[in-house]
Amino acid sequence: MPVSQPRCRARDRNNVLNRPEFLSLNQPPRREQLVREGRGGSGPRRATFRQQSQQEDSGLRGSRDSSEGVAATEEVPRWPEQDCIQLNPSFSGIAINSLLAIDISLSKRFAVCLRPHGPGAMVRPMVTMLALSGHALPWLCGTLICLWRSNTLAGQEVLVNLLVALILDLMTVAGMQKLVKRRGPWDFPAGILDCIAMDIYSFPAAHASRAVMVSKFLLSHLVLAVPLRILLYLWAFLVGVSHMLLGKHHLSDVGCGFALGFLHFSLVESVWLDSDTCQTFISICTLRWPVLV
Repeated sequence: MPVSQPRCRARDRNNVLNRPEFLSLNQPPRREQLVREGRGGSGPRRATFRQQSQQEDSGLRGSRDSSEGVAATEEVPRWPEQDCIQLNPSFSGIAINSLLAIDISLSKRFAVCLRPHGPGAMVRPMVTMLALSGHALPWLCGTLICLWRSNTLAGQEVLVNLLVALILDLMTVAGMQKLVKRRGPWDFPAGILDCIAMDIYSFPAAHASRAVMVSKFLLSHLVLAVPLRILLYLWAFLVGVSHMLLGKHHLSDVGCGFALGFLHFSLVESVWLDSDTCQTFISICTLRWPVLV
């Protein structure tokens, strides 16, 4: 017996499973160990083990019920309407979306003068000058200067009505642009002159509306030769198209701008201010301007 005990101890030392990192492999799981202790132990131990297991089960059930209650009380998040897919769109919706897609595609293709080194780089300075000729500031300033230098009642009457038409066009287009808030095909930031003239958004095209209104006004109240009349029509058309070539307006913006210019001209002609009203307006605005007899 004394000889066999040292041999057993030496065998236990040489056994790999007796190392500290392998001790967990030889030990049974904790739950099985508790079950064995409960079987081999006394009744109170078995009762305490059952109470612990029942408490654990009740805690799990309570947490599960509470999580289900919280999930039921929480509202289900709803996606925004613009992110939802309409499975049964109407025919009118399909037609409008198709026309808008065609409008955007054609507008981007027509923007040949968009970049300084693009396909329309050679005509880009001329297109820029045409767009500037339809701006609101040159026409407003030019009308005021001509009104200040005019000495005839007929000339002042025409110029005052032209000034009213320009202000009407400016305010109407700015209000519609603020209401619609449509960006251009390439979404360029507005320049300083555009911000001053309140021409920030794309729809409707302010330059197209102003060019048509001014050309119709001048053709109606000035006696011009046929070549000049043709050039005036051509100028109005090129001013409306210039911003589309520069990538600032859609094709539909320019078309609606042309229609709005005709509407403004018809409205000014229907509420035409006579000579006496124009003289009263001039005297009120200047305070020192004598009323011409």
